[in-house]
Amino acid sequence: MPVDDRSPARPTLRVRGRDRRAVTPQPPPSGERPAAHEWRPPRFLVIAAHPDDAEFGPAATAAAWVDAGSVGRLVCCTSGDQGGEDPAADPLVLAATREEEQRRAAVIVGYDEVVFLHQPDGALANELPLRELLVREIRRFRPDAVLTHDPEVLFYSGAGVNHADHRAAGIAAVDAVFPAARNPMAFPGLARDGLAAHAVRRLYLFWPNAPTAWVDVTGTLDRKIAALRCHASQVADPDGLEARIRAWAAEEGEPIGAAAAETFRVIVIDDDPNEGPHEAGTG
Repeated sequence: MPVDDRSPARPTLRVRGRDRRAVTPQPPPSGERPAAHEWRPPRFLVIAAHPDDAEFGPAATAAAWVDAGSVGRLVCCTSGDQGGEDPAADPLVLAATREEEQRRAAVIVGYDEVVFLHQPDGALANELPLRELLVREIRRFRPDAVLTHDPEVLFYSGAGVNHADHRAAGIAAVDAVFPAARNPMAFPGLARDGLAAHAVRRLYLFWPNAPTAWVDVTGTLDRKIAALRCHASQVADPDGLEARIRAWAAEEGEPIGAAAAETFRVIVIDDDPNEGPHEAGTG
């Protein structure tokens, strides 16, 4: 069962004609401090656009969940073959380098497997071939939660433009989760291959502009930084990056009184039988 410290005795809520014990949380009202997010999926799948996105994103949360007993897996939609500054570089060599960097980072975080879908870097598109590949991985691993890019973020608050591949990976993951992965008639060839429909319970969207969940990662931030250092082809100044990561984590931890946190926008698709309703900002 997913882990949640809240009491199971809370009443249900009526949402769009359905009785719900858990609803998608909203950002806390201005001036109100959120509580640390406690729900933990037994199995979770991280879907990222490029190698290193998962380390810049939810790596410390993933490591904390793995340490607590969850099983995590990582899917990279591309191999990052355009992630360089030299136009004469061989993209196949770069892709191989970045895949190996990602595999080393994944060992540090604790994922059970890394899957590369080998889609075109810089040209990722939310189209049916990518959706089918993602549905295949969801049905193969059967996660309770999927973590991916927030596809609604076009411009980061005060921090530039969200990469087109990030947005494409995020919306492709969302569309694969719902309804495709749980629809037994979607991509019937997968069912013929023995991959039955599977319902993912929650989405965790990372790098959000409007977070609704704060995960305390004080105990695993060092693992995130160590995993980021594996991406030597992308990190020119690892010490400077470490300082920035620690500063960002401290800033995100402040609202919940933690030394370090990672934030998400959580979308509840299916509630748990023993779960009470979410209050604003409680995760």
